[in-house]
Amino acid sequence: MKLYLTTNNRASAVAISDIPVVDYAELYADLRDRMCNTRYHVGHYFATEIENGLKFYMLLLDDTTGEVLITSFIPDYYAEGLASLTALHPQFHPFEREMHELYGIPFDHHPWLKPLRFPHNRRDKSSTMDSYPFYTIEGDELHEVNVGPIHAGIIEPGAFRFICDGEQVLHLEIALGYQHRGVEEEMLRSQNRLRQTLIAESIAGDTAVGHATAYAEIIEKFTDTNIAEELKLERMIAIELERIAMHLADTGALATDIGFQLYQVACEALRTVTINTSQAWCGNRFGKSMIRPMGTNHPLTAEKVAMIRKNIADVRRRYNEVREDICEAHTLLTRFEQCGLVPKAEMERIGGVGMAARSSGHMRDIRATHPWGFYAEKIHHEPVMKGEGDVMARLATRMDEILQSADYIESALATYTPSGTLPAPNYEAPLKGEALAFSLIEGWRGEICHVALTAANGDIAKYKIKDPSIHNWLGLAIAVRSEGISDFPINNKSFNLSYCGHDL
Repeated sequence: MKLYLTTNNRASAVAISDIPVVDYAELYADLRDRMCNTRYHVGHYFATEIENGLKFYMLLLDDTTGEVLITSFIPDYYAEGLASLTALHPQFHPFEREMHELYGIPFDHHPWLKPLRFPHNRRDKSSTMDSYPFYTIEGDELHEVNVGPIHAGIIEPGAFRFICDGEQVLHLEIALGYQHRGVEEEMLRSQNRLRQTLIAESIAGDTAVGHATAYAEIIEKFTDTNIAEELKLERMIAIELERIAMHLADTGALATDIGFQLYQVACEALRTVTINTSQAWCGNRFGKSMIRPMGTNHPLTAEKVAMIRKNIADVRRRYNEVREDICEAHTLLTRFEQCGLVPKAEMERIGGVGMAARSSGHMRDIRATHPWGFYAEKIHHEPVMKGEGDVMARLATRMDEILQSADYIESALATYTPSGTLPAPNYEAPLKGEALAFSLIEGWRGEICHVALTAANGDIAKYKIKDPSIHNWLGLAIAVRSEGISDFPINNKSFNLSYCGHDL
């Protein structure tokens, strides 16, 4: 099968004319066998409207070679149905569900062709949250428990439907799509790139740096810009600061859910130090305004470098003490170990990504397999891997990654002397026309993928966003099977997935 081969670190967009257009039957036959090898996984898969119908694009990631394989197809029979790839490889399920929802494409033999997001521009307007087809099981001993969409805590809306036998969960189905934000359409409403950057920062509020970096990388590829080494370093620092802050928050949240207030308070104090470090750097605790295309408004200074090193060294030292205490807390270990198991094989099947996948022994880490920027040139990243796949493994992965990220920051800044010559952002550079650009970023949750297509005049005509949560919600549903329903909160916290990252 014809494929266009490139890498994540390539500093230019791909001409659409260079992307092969293949027959779907040929693609299906190729993927039937290729995707049995876990070295491959789907980065993105979507359709876009063209003059005479739809054109489909697919990005496959080869985690062994680091290559990104791009292909496309224009079937003339999709109204009658396309053979479902999900029926062969479940990791395709969210992509096919979205295309069915948007364009009415019937994917033959798809095992779970249900609404994904309920976007305002869905084909079937009669499909609403009130008529969501929740899975049911008949039985006199069974009962259903509905949680949400409005929750007791200050979190975003989502419906969780449990089927239980007494206290034991037999099945959990998660229905999202309550927010209807239309983020991808908003990215096209105006070609103002500062506006697009602000939208990218808001895709998932706790991943502002990750998504803003993905957008900036897209623009830089469309403009053939290879940014300065200093800027690559500073973006790495920002991403790892975000990773530390969120892993600290989740450590504290897990402690809260089992009544370990001391650990929660300690982690919140350390998180405050971390996000205040971001605020001292760029003026925002969550790193908004930090990342901009082709330049920066907040270059590091010698004073800020010293401040970051001091704060992160202190956070690392104090958090390591918390980590050691957690690993010796028998009551905590009793609650977390062997709870919420997701086997490696299941993570592979559903296309799990990020720290949740690595906690089950499934290696998915863009920093190692498809590195970009500073990770490609200066860091030989060794992913933190666990094999147990339980709540404790997901916590242990976070704990080790905090220390690892702190070490990356210290190592990079130990000999760094800012030049003071980094350019300001550029929002006006012309973009390459009739081209495709993608970016892959390892955010703190996992793999972020943005893809954009330009028209002949260089305007962005299509923008697709993939937050890692879209892969991992199914992992949470698997984790709670056979668990007591009272253990759902700690399983939920151990994944900490994004509602808004899903509800684009």
